[in-house]
Amino acid sequence: MITGEFKNKVDKVWETFWTGGITNPLTVIEQFTYLLYIKGLDDSEKKKELDAELLGLDFEGIFPKDQPQLRWSIFSNMGPDEMFRVVSLEVFPFIKGLGGKKSVYTKFMKDAIFVIPTPSLLSRVVAGINGLMQASNSSGSKDTLGDLYEYLLSKLSTAGTNGQFRTPRHIIDMIVRLMKPTPEDIIVDPAAGSAGFLVTAGEYLKESHSDMFLIQSLKEHFNQNMFHGFEMDGTMLRIGAMNLMLHGIDNPNIEYRDSLSEQNKDREQYTLVLANPPFKGSLDEESVSDDLLRVTKTKKTELLFLALFLRLLKNGGRCASIVPDGVLFNGSNAHKSIRKEIVDNHKLEAIISMPSGVFKPYAGVSTAVIIFTKTGAGGTDKVWYYDMKADGYSLDDKRNPIEENDIPDILSRYSNLTAENERSRTEQSFVVSVEEIRKNGYDLSINKYKEVLFEDIEYRSPKLILEEIDKLETEIVQGIRELNNIIGR
Repeated sequence: MITGEFKNKVDKVWETFWTGGITNPLTVIEQFTYLLYIKGLDDSEKKKELDAELLGLDFEGIFPKDQPQLRWSIFSNMGPDEMFRVVSLEVFPFIKGLGGKKSVYTKFMKDAIFVIPTPSLLSRVVAGINGLMQASNSSGSKDTLGDLYEYLLSKLSTAGTNGQFRTPRHIIDMIVRLMKPTPEDIIVDPAAGSAGFLVTAGEYLKESHSDMFLIQSLKEHFNQNMFHGFEMDGTMLRIGAMNLMLHGIDNPNIEYRDSLSEQNKDREQYTLVLANPPFKGSLDEESVSDDLLRVTKTKKTELLFLALFLRLLKNGGRCASIVPDGVLFNGSNAHKSIRKEIVDNHKLEAIISMPSGVFKPYAGVSTAVIIFTKTGAGGTDKVWYYDMKADGYSLDDKRNPIEENDIPDILSRYSNLTAENERSRTEQSFVVSVEEIRKNGYDLSINKYKEVLFEDIEYRSPKLILEEIDKLETEIVQGIRELNNIIGR
């Protein structure tokens, strides 16, 4: 989430685009992130060069040695006219061809277009991004592209129509830390967007399993086969791929794909699903994969994605997904069937209810995180519930930082579920037996099981209250008489 100096500098660059004649917000987002990506490539290259020099190793970088002008640190110091010529005719074609003709990255970058019209505008934007990245480095953000996209989306009046709501960074981080990805995992997000879940999973592995990069097979797995994302928006595909590559993933498997259609043939290929699929979508049943409809016959995307997760996962694979609250309690046959499938045939582990303000200013929908393991043979015993009331930010449209934050408590309690068994239903977290869930028709909403304590309040008798009112009225009348006497003198 962008705040402070970083936010102000983003606003200044946005204004520079606007005054320079680029007023379409989506175009601004694309051009902004292309340039941010180009700078990130050079920054990453410099770091790798320094590491190789310190270790005395040979280094083969992505930039040709005979074309130093392709690097941000070189062309950003050129005059406006020369910079414009180099970026438009050399740098931009270079980044579109990264990875070779056969790479997935090159395939969906082929439609990227450089549309900054004048040397002066490019020069001012480049200068603005230099200042922006200095502020970003001081803020400690790990997901600059994602944070930037999230903030720019808030400027889009059409955001609700397009449905391009990015999951808040701290919620993604919470979900990743709950699931604790391992070096052997194969991770997929079938509604990848700007690839925030995949980026955060990669950063978590770097922090928690840094030794994996000393093992060649695990290092290759991380760079080649660990991260998979599907997306239908071409802009988001490019942003997601750039985001992953800037975070050190050499060959991200980001593909243009309608995850729910018959064209998506993936089955039992992944060990971990991290996702926030589209809410309130409705599809033509004829375009939906038949095997998903067999699990839950519906047009609703939030239900079809849950069925898709079960199909994508290998046995023993885990899933953490954000769902709208209606998925947990709606009484339609489709809603009940997907809940019954997860509870009876797999292992439902946790429901974390989140406050409705989490997705503001984009939407005020109430949501929850559902966590389960695919088993194909049942296994649900007890389901852990947590009633999140605060996420560290105000729950209004401003989303300002506040002290109240349940996320550390959620992470701590989920890592020691045995200690949760004795907690009362009146507390923020508790467990519910699968037998009770079945008796309640597979209703998974927290309000079905949470108990609320009502305190007895003793009020004074009506007679005493009326006596006090009568006394006050007498005093008021007496006061008015005294004022009249004073005025009448």
